[in-house]
Amino acid sequence: MKYLKNLLLGAGLVVTALMVSCTTGSKTQLTESGLNPTAFDTTINNKPVKLYTLKNANGMEVCITNFGGRVVSLCVPDKNGKPTDVVLGYDNIKQYADSVNSPSDYGSSVGRYANRINKGHLTVDGKDYQLPQNNFGHCLHGGPSGWMYQVYDAKQPNDSTLILTIVSPDGDNNFPGKVTATTTYTVLSNNTLDITFDATTDKETVVNMTNHSYFNLNGDPSKEGTNMVLYVNADNFTPADNTYMTTGEIKSVEGTPMDFRKAHAISETINDTTYDQIKNATGYDHNWCLNTYKDGKGDDTKVCASLYSPITGILLEMYTNEPGVQVYTGNFQGTGIACKHGIKYPKHVSVCLESQKYPDSPNKKDWPSPYLKPGEKYHSHVAYKFSIK
Repeated sequence: MKYLKNLLLGAGLVVTALMVSCTTGSKTQLTESGLNPTAFDTTINNKPVKLYTLKNANGMEVCITNFGGRVVSLCVPDKNGKPTDVVLGYDNIKQYADSVNSPSDYGSSVGRYANRINKGHLTVDGKDYQLPQNNFGHCLHGGPSGWMYQVYDAKQPNDSTLILTIVSPDGDNNFPGKVTATTTYTVLSNNTLDITFDATTDKETVVNMTNHSYFNLNGDPSKEGTNMVLYVNADNFTPADNTYMTTGEIKSVEGTPMDFRKAHAISETINDTTYDQIKNATGYDHNWCLNTYKDGKGDDTKVCASLYSPITGILLEMYTNEPGVQVYTGNFQGTGIACKHGIKYPKHVSVCLESQKYPDSPNKKDWPSPYLKPGEKYHSHVAYKFSIK
């Protein structure tokens, strides 16, 4: 076995005993997506890391590492029955852990607060907190050492379920309260990846968890994915400024490139730089206010968004109880970094569909509240259902 020791200061990670190959003479069993599980066997911050594989009887396979609770691969059959990996990522733990040379939120279980908090400013129970400012002066995805760079404790009770738990101490990235959070991944028989996020706290705080998978349904992530057809069940969205921060407004999508109430190819509108929101983000990186959320409750039995590939025939339908979905079209891809199977992803190669409270909700008092108090339970649900159209 070959081992690598690496100290990664960017996220405060100590990675030791990284097994990157097996030389015992026995043939390693690869996953359906072509991953070598031994490339994920390591210890980070004295906690074991590995790759877990979930399956059903209908050709769906999901591989997840407990480092950041990341979906590494997600295989479903295309229109010809060919297994197709529909998410981006790396094929080894070294790149996931290296926040300096290969930074990413690929597939992660994001916390403590997904998306951005304005200028890292937070007020909880009358007390002000200054959070890390790691993205255009704002706090993004819980800070530079958020949960995507931490190791979750993992339990796999059966072939189709993985339960990941993290304990975030009081003061973690300056957030108040000790939070115990659980992410449960389940592969259902109807080719759905069902995800629940649950959390409790010992002191009032904010919690906003999400999954950050980058979907490319075309079967070839070496090419941009703007041919994919997007639907978002939302009459309104929250505009952002040129630092990607929500302005506090809620605007109608009517007559704008933000209108996906009738599904259409992303390519039809993504290059409309006469519209300031597209120009600012060089694509889509916005929160939509879902029609499936009314009177403080989300209906996760109705489709809130969908994505379709005319090449593979794969249809992804999204369900959530959250009020918003962040649609991100891979505007920061095209870095030249070699990813899974050595592929270098181009700009606009993928689409993220992140269930969430609206960005900067702690500072927007009229928006759905992200606050969590002792004795309360945070519960968020998102499901990604795959089929052929």
